[in-house]
Formats: sequence, structure tokens, C-alpha cells
Amino acid sequence: MLQSEKLLKFALVAFGAVFCLVYPLAIVWPSGWAWHEGSPADSQYFMMIVGVYATLGIFLIRAASNPSAHRSLIWFTVWSSAVHAGIMALQSLNNDMHRGHLLGDVPALLLVTIVLGALLQANKGSVPQ
Repeated sequence: MLQSEKLLKFALVAFGAVFCLVYPLAIVWPSGWAWHEGSPADSQYFMMIVGVYATLGIFLIRAASNPSAHRSLIWFTVWSSAVHAGIMALQSLNNDMHRGHLLGDVPALLLVTIVLGALLQANKGSVPQ
């Protein structure tokens, strides 16, 4: 197994676990992860995001067992994270109350985009397309 494939498997498990922990992150660091006042559970929209990301996190963890069989899921994660980060960055810049996201979930999603995208590219020649 190539070093880049090992790193991809590790990254899928690590990012998958973080995606499963969006709710606790919002409790510990609300200015970087929650987009509303009060408890994370106070927002139905936020709880929907928690559910979507927890589901994606579980699928990323499962994809780590055979990344080449799950390239489309991983690419979806790369591109949707980039789009999500871009939208949230613009929203953060337009609202002083949300500037903390520029140090929280926005860079976290950009990290997902860069790391998974680079590792997929590094593995392009070593795994079936």
C-alpha cells in the first residue's frame, strides 16, 4: 500500500470522526461552529446540519476501508466542503456576529477540501478510476 493511500485512509477516518462531532464542537466553541444563540439544539436548522454531517462522517469512515471504491463520495466531500466554506466565509464577512467562523468551521472545511483533494490526486494512478 502506498504512503498516500495510508494517509487518505487516515484522513477519511479523522475527518469522518470530526463530522460526527459537529454537535459537541458547537457546545465547546459556539462562535466557531454554531450560527445561532443558545444551545445547539435550539436551532432546527443546525440540528439538520448535525444529522447530515454525522451521516457523511459515518460514510467517510466506512470509505476508508476501500477508498478507490468510494472516490465519488470522497470527491463529493471535497467539492461540497469547498462550496460550504465559501458560502459561510461570505456570510461571516457580512455579519460581525459570525466572524468567529473564519477561525472555526470555515478553515476546517477548507482543510478537508485541500487534504482529501490532494490525497485523491496522489492516489489517482495507484487505484482504479
